Amino acid sequence: MKPLTLGKHQAWPPVVLAPMAGITNVAFRSLCREQGGGVYVCEMITTRALVERIPKTLKMIEFGPDEDFRSLQLYGVDPDVTAAAVRMVAEGNLADHIDLNFGCPVPKVTRRGGGSALPWRRKLFGRIVKQAVQAAEPYGVPVTIKMRKGIDEEHLTYVEAGLIAQEAGVAAVALHARTAEQRYSGTADWDAIATLKQALAVPVLGNGDIWEAADAMRMVAHTGVDGVVVGRGCLGRPWLFKDLQAAFAGIESQELPTLGEVAAIMSRHAHLLVDALGDERHGCADFRKHVAWYLKGFPVGGELRRGLAMVTSLAQLDDLLGKLEADQPFPRESLGQPRGRINAPGKVSLPYGWLDSRDDESVPEGAEMENSGG
Repeated sequence: MKPLTLGKHQAWPPVVLAPMAGITNVAFRSLCREQGGGVYVCEMITTRALVERIPKTLKMIEFGPDEDFRSLQLYGVDPDVTAAAVRMVAEGNLADHIDLNFGCPVPKVTRRGGGSALPWRRKLFGRIVKQAVQAAEPYGVPVTIKMRKGIDEEHLTYVEAGLIAQEAGVAAVALHARTAEQRYSGTADWDAIATLKQALAVPVLGNGDIWEAADAMRMVAHTGVDGVVVGRGCLGRPWLFKDLQAAFAGIESQELPTLGEVAAIMSRHAHLLVDALGDERHGCADFRKHVAWYLKGFPVGGELRRGLAMVTSLAQLDDLLGKLEADQPFPRESLGQPRGRINAPGKVSLPYGWLDSRDDESVPEGAEMENSGG
């Protein structure tokens, strides 16, 4: 395979870390980058919050000194606000790549007409993408989009949306091969990714059900995609990016760390969070949600698990990690299993009358969100 080309940048391997709210901050990105190459995207940033320079949002778009390709995802529903945010990023040299979010299935997003609901309104979608590309173009900043198949199986939009985005000048299109109605349930429809790849000339990236490096290779073989997007599969397993780098280089290798090696990575993660947030208590609190993912499948006692999930200091964390049985082998039965959010399908919340007209370009009232991160 070829490197993934985004503007002047070439990424090898052609692997993208999907933006995940509360997860893909500078600490987690640094941890993953230590394992292997690729494109590492920050948490979703709302265009309104960026344009209004909300302090929390400005903090979220800070990148580490080791990030030589700074990737930023924007969420917006208003074409003018989106263009203003893109221009702010490009003019201020705040990032090297901008991805536009048209894939979020969260009700508070779709009920405003955003995320995975938006491509249904094809003219509004087209204006947002075109104005974003035009705002970034003078500065050489590539713009990509990430989307889902559609709202549900009766309202599929992915091929048409991909063609509209291509015509607008995007550098690549990523497809999470589920509908908004599916949320994170069931299995991803890799045939849809293959269909999109056949329809577009720009690079197409596939997302959905990549739990192991072997899954990425199967997706490439099945769909012909130019690269893969990894989300939940790396939760508690940043070494997955090492496996992916090996796999794309044609090397059959799978990292299976012992519990002691996992503990060392957990400590590293927590220390990076404390450094990034500038506060030990806050950093440890942020780390606690990762504990269950790291320990998934390992026979660790309930009391020790609870203690690790309630740590308030690095010293306490390292003390508890030292009580783990370091030579425990990695639980092979957990390989290939879903991680993170696994929820049931659900009716998609939409603005009143959203499905009535595909060509209505009006921006829903109150559509713009002020809080970044999803």
